[in-house]
Amino acid sequence: MEYNPALPIYLQAANSIKRDIVTGKLPPGAKLPSVRDLAVEYTINPNTVSRVYKELESEGVCFTRRGMGTFVTEDPGKVDQMKEEMAGTLIRDFLEGMEQLGFSRSEAIALLEKQK
Repeated sequence: MEYNPALPIYLQAANSIKRDIVTGKLPPGAKLPSVRDLAVEYTINPNTVSRVYKELESEGVCFTRRGMGTFVTEDPGKVDQMKEEMAGTLIRDFLEGMEQLGFSRSEAIALLEKQK
């Protein structure tokens, strides 16, 4: 994971896990790494990983089974919702970038159509 100083580390880690879920790298029901293992993998504090897992659990992205670990949600609707949210973010960022270059929304969309 590459760190972005403009975004809190726990949000970057949470977004990385969400991306892995949406892309299928972490399938529904998959066990997430332990807090310690993920802390080592991301080179972050274990307390930060605990915060990440609590955040993801509050969003319904994962669930914890006491004594067993933390698992990816098995709700396909939640995964689809995350995918749409991520797509929306990418589209907004793209359109903002194109507007900064002087393109209108319709011109940016026309350029996208040409790229097929």
